[in-house]
Amino acid sequence: GANVAKIMINITHGPEHPTRACLGFLVAKMAVEDGHDVSIFLAGDGVQLLRDGVLDNLNGLGTGNLRESYDGVTNGGGQIYASKLSSATRGLTESDVEGKPVNLVMPKQLLELSLAADRLFTY
Repeated sequence: GANVAKIMINITHGPEHPTRACLGFLVAKMAVEDGHDVSIFLAGDGVQLLRDGVLDNLNGLGTGNLRESYDGVTNGGGQIYASKLSSATRGLTESDVEGKPVNLVMPKQLLELSLAADRLFTY
């Protein structure tokens, strides 16, 4: 529609901050459901959210289950990017993201996505 926005959500918090981490994905899910063009960029500890054990078990206070929001984003066409450097330094490998619609990219991509977005949210 005419009111579709490009929304970029940068998540730098991981399982150590479940409410913030889950809130970022919940906002992304709501934006996808409303028909917006949504990209999530995971950096720093945020890349840990891609581990299956975290996706399945992380719940925020009033922000729901991470897997439910993640599935809502990916099934609705949202794009997920993760920093290659943050992943490498935290032992997150290609096999951890295998089969997931996740793009492992260099940090420069964060800048490009941010500049292309109409709105940027950070969690």
